[in-house]
Amino acid sequence: MSGFAWIIGNTDGIGRALTRRLLTRGWGVTGISRSESELSDSRYEHHVADVTEQDFPLTLQRLLERHLPDLVVYCAGIGEELNLADMHLESRTFEVNLLGMVRTAAAVIPPMVTRGSGHFIGLSSLADVLALPDATAYCASKAGFSNYLAGLGRATRKTGVAVTCVRFGFVDTKMAKGTVRPLMLPVERAVDHLECCIRRRPARHTAPRLMIPLVQLTRFAGWLGLGG
Repeated sequence: MSGFAWIIGNTDGIGRALTRRLLTRGWGVTGISRSESELSDSRYEHHVADVTEQDFPLTLQRLLERHLPDLVVYCAGIGEELNLADMHLESRTFEVNLLGMVRTAAAVIPPMVTRGSGHFIGLSSLADVLALPDATAYCASKAGFSNYLAGLGRATRKTGVAVTCVRFGFVDTKMAKGTVRPLMLPVERAVDHLECCIRRRPARHTAPRLMIPLVQLTRFAGWLGLGG
């Protein structure tokens, strides 16, 4: 299976690894990130754009005028610890993790629906059900992310367009912070899961599944006031 894909946020981590994997599979790929890319391939082109900037939707529109992708994967994301003395990064976390994804979906879903085919994948997190005191904006932005994609997927169900929310636990990237990172996935293993999602087009995919009971336990401890 191959086609033409956009990868949003692909200069490091999962996005970069997925870009490389798709290129080896024969896909044409456009990367969109706020940094330059070192990738070089005849089937790859790169555009520097920040998902939080006002002109980001215009960048997407210009690209759409050239080619409507078969697959769009939103990988952009940040996560900063809460600093009660300086909370300005809280809003940026929502802008990158949630609003950037919504802006991307708003650009590509309508023409995909008109065409009657397409696949939109968003990388969320198992933290979408948590309320951690040191990751308030991250957890809340991912909760909105997952819920938005769940509803969007239901809305597009009969149009030929698939929407997939991928909920990862810890993946071995710069986003994996903290001294305790149970069941952490290697980046290439995370990309294996994404390839599975590209083939099967599920509404939701969670990996590793063994993290689910640990997350539920953490959530329960938070309800009891034991989380910090």
